[in-house]
Amino acid sequence: MMPTPFSFSAMPAFLDDCLVIVLAGGAGERLYPLTKDRAKPAVYFGGPYRIIDFSLSNCINSGLRRIFIATQYKSLSLNRHIRMGWNIVSEELGEFVEILPPQKRVSEHWYQGTADAVYQNLYSIVRENPRHVIVLSGDHIYKMDYMRMLHFHQERRAAVTLAAIEVPTADANRFGVVAIDGGERVTGFQEKPQDPSPIPGTPEFALASMGVYIFETDVLVRALEADANLPTDHDFGKDIIPALIHQVPVYAYRFYDENKKASKYWRDIGTLDAYFEANMDLCHVNPDFNLYDPEWPLRTYQRQAPPAKFVFAEAGRRCGQALDSLISPGCIVSGSSIFGSVLCPNVRVHSFCHVEQCILMPGVRVGRHARLRHAIVDHDVLVPRGALIGYNVDEDRRRHTVTDAGVVVVTTDEEPLIGPLSEEALSFEAEADRRGGGG
Repeated sequence: MMPTPFSFSAMPAFLDDCLVIVLAGGAGERLYPLTKDRAKPAVYFGGPYRIIDFSLSNCINSGLRRIFIATQYKSLSLNRHIRMGWNIVSEELGEFVEILPPQKRVSEHWYQGTADAVYQNLYSIVRENPRHVIVLSGDHIYKMDYMRMLHFHQERRAAVTLAAIEVPTADANRFGVVAIDGGERVTGFQEKPQDPSPIPGTPEFALASMGVYIFETDVLVRALEADANLPTDHDFGKDIIPALIHQVPVYAYRFYDENKKASKYWRDIGTLDAYFEANMDLCHVNPDFNLYDPEWPLRTYQRQAPPAKFVFAEAGRRCGQALDSLISPGCIVSGSSIFGSVLCPNVRVHSFCHVEQCILMPGVRVGRHARLRHAIVDHDVLVPRGALIGYNVDEDRRRHTVTDAGVVVVTTDEEPLIGPLSEEALSFEAEADRRGGGG
């Protein structure tokens, strides 16, 4: 029987000694232009969710309710999302989900790296007097019970524990690779190595760091203070962990996936193509990542919106339909076809459109006779009547961002190509309107 998320009454007492800091200040440059006006953790994923919601849901499901979120880059929408959607804890019980904006408390610099982001917030951390500090990234998609990891950390009497996932050795050069001995103690750390260290006894796999760390607070404070005075990148993977390996007990915790699938799911959707493919996978009949598990609820903030609606079923008019797609609340599909796509909240697709393998962000409006495929359409974009996106690669590249895999990214300051409307289409539209159409 798989464990269910913890209720407050069932929380072990030692969780009160834990503090979480979620690093959510990255610029997300490889997701540009989706990150032109927002931080990467605030980008929508899977319809109504933001990327940061998955780390925060993991915290709540693990019984962790003292959470700092360190922000920096274009954080307005992220701050608003946290304020409106994650005010679910009890301050009277000492719980909080609190934004830590850059304050330049210890220097004149903005955050110089992941470790520096925590170092500059040591004042806030130490004031809470935690025994354990859990450091997370706010831009990964996965399901993890951090309490399991904390049990492992305490059983091994570790000073530091990092979460790691098995990856094929051939692919390990994309990650920070952890070398371990037979007792799971970390003996080395390699950043994107050409010749990664394999898992003992399993030469075809290596252990990749997931960017999830548990520190004894005193160890973390000493390490960050020492690193702050050195000419390093001030990064946990590159600097802090390698320095601590030979000073204190550092252990690797094998990722236990609460996603309940045959293969473990952990994604750093750091590129537009990776982001697109992860969303498209959600449209499959049996996706790799399960959004629908009631035993591991995923929380987000959504404005109140009516159910999705598909209209125009009268004679002579094609009814709106969506196949193998995720359609969020507030969406209206009027006499158009949606295939293998993700529609975020409050999208409107007008009549006679074809949308195939697309991600439409909140508030997108698609005009009549538009045809879209292999595209990401950003927040509040108005796609004009008769637009063609994803059908002419040269025109797409001239007007929009196009990824290596051919995904077209449409933002508000770009003009889609308008395609000619056939006489047949125009006459069909006129007849539909005569019968009482619209939409």
